[in-house]
Amino acid sequence: MIKCLSVCFAMTIAVGMVSCSDPVVPKPKAMLRLEYPEAQYETAELPCSFAFDKNTSARLVGEKDCSFVLDYDKFNASIYVTYKPVKGDLDKLLRDAQKLTYEHVVKADNITEQPFVNAEDGVYGMFYELEGNAASQSQFYLTDSVRHFITGSLYFKVKPNYDSVMPAAHYLGNDIRKVMESFYWK
Repeated sequence: MIKCLSVCFAMTIAVGMVSCSDPVVPKPKAMLRLEYPEAQYETAELPCSFAFDKNTSARLVGEKDCSFVLDYDKFNASIYVTYKPVKGDLDKLLRDAQKLTYEHVVKADNITEQPFVNAEDGVYGMFYELEGNAASQSQFYLTDSVRHFITGSLYFKVKPNYDSVMPAAHYLGNDIRKVMESFYWK
């Protein structure tokens, strides 16, 4: 019995010593560091009444009636661009563009509006940046307020997970800003 008590006592002390070591702390979250190539731009060649600079890594596909897709294979993403002529319905086109953006409010944590004005070239618009698990991370529209109206939306070809697509969304958001800044009517 004394032998059993001494073994039990020794085991209790051993367990106590092991359990008194540093507490287990969960590993802190880390951000994946992705490096993207520096963007190179070229003028997009379209048989349309406008022109703009696009990233050389984007393929221009499916052009029809001046609507097209900028496909980014490397990012598994596309920017869908739609052209519509203004026929006295500018208010409706503006409302539709805003409605399209704000339909994502269900999943978006935040929507930031950034007005765009290039009075010299007669280009006016809005850039929307969406945060959260929305289907689209960036949207925009451009118009001359008289004859032309363009909308664009960035979509990834994966289930929306903002933490995963955020670095690529920021890179492609900068590309959209470049499209807007270089855009002009012919």
